[in-house]
Amino acid sequence: METENPVDLAHLQSPSLSFCDLGLGGGEPFSPSAFRDYSSDQFPSSSTQARWRLLAGCTSVPPTTASDSPNDGFISQLVSDLASCSIEEQRLAVMEIRLLAKNNPNDRYRIAQAGAIKPLISIISSASDPILQEHSVTAILNLSLCDENKEAIVALGAVKPLVKALRVGTSTAKENAACALLRLSQMEQNKAEIGRSGAIPPLVSLLEGGGPRGKNDAATALYSLCSLKENKVRAVQAGLMKTLVELMADLESTMVDKAAFVASVLVTGLEEARAALVEEGGIPVLVEIVEVGSQRQKEIAVVMLLELCEDSAVYRTMVVREGAVPPLVALSQSRTRWAKQKTEKLIELLRKRSSDGGGS
Repeated sequence: METENPVDLAHLQSPSLSFCDLGLGGGEPFSPSAFRDYSSDQFPSSSTQARWRLLAGCTSVPPTTASDSPNDGFISQLVSDLASCSIEEQRLAVMEIRLLAKNNPNDRYRIAQAGAIKPLISIISSASDPILQEHSVTAILNLSLCDENKEAIVALGAVKPLVKALRVGTSTAKENAACALLRLSQMEQNKAEIGRSGAIPPLVSLLEGGGPRGKNDAATALYSLCSLKENKVRAVQAGLMKTLVELMADLESTMVDKAAFVASVLVTGLEEARAALVEEGGIPVLVEIVEVGSQRQKEIAVVMLLELCEDSAVYRTMVVREGAVPPLVALSQSRTRWAKQKTEKLIELLRKRSSDGGGS
């Protein structure tokens, strides 16, 4: 299994991003500040006492205190209710598990240890009730916030049902399935299984057609998964580069930075991705970003242009013909040492195009 290091983006990363939402642990270079720190579960929290009163009809086990942490018997009853023949009881139990796992970090491990993961996965797989599936997907997402639960979630077979929800669930289920797969991909050994389970094409579809949060979750999941070369290939085959180029071309949108970071991962070490970037009209878009984009956008555009130009005189010629040299010269005057070095290296490469005879 071949995992590649992403493009060197260390200088672009935000140290304030928390692991709990979009970052990886262990200092791994995963959280450039382009990826916002979303609160994954957008469901409003009611008071604990109100929720327990709501559940009174389907459980007789009261909490031991008025705190936000119920006793083990209460959690066990909720897990038991997941297998109820009543859809209403299942909904209430799933909703309570979802909210407990969202609001109380200590309860995430306790809920998993009580056996909630397997019946939640079964509910996601059956998809008999779209709202029930949505709550179950989000419960799994919230449980995955606990590192100790990730291995069990994958081992009990959650990946394929999450991919199914990503394809056919409600809009919220799709968004939360994408975020759950992102969190599971934070364990390196899970990236191949997620890719082989068919997650890449529906993530590309969500990036293309989802709402603002769906696009962000899809982009971040793809960024994580595509550190693995086989997933890069799947992403290119699924048409991801076309979507990324379109997003980068809309300089007024909030997705330019995110799309650029994902594209930079794809083109690093994969000729098919570089060819797809050029074929989809990426060179004019990157040159425009160098001209009028933000400082960070300009720098990541330079990274991608370097990837294109280092081994191809044909691409160097195309970049020059798009008028890249003047804005690159202007960028080379940047006070940022990193930007200055990379830009000067790219300018030097472009000067070689004539001596290489225009060949590839």
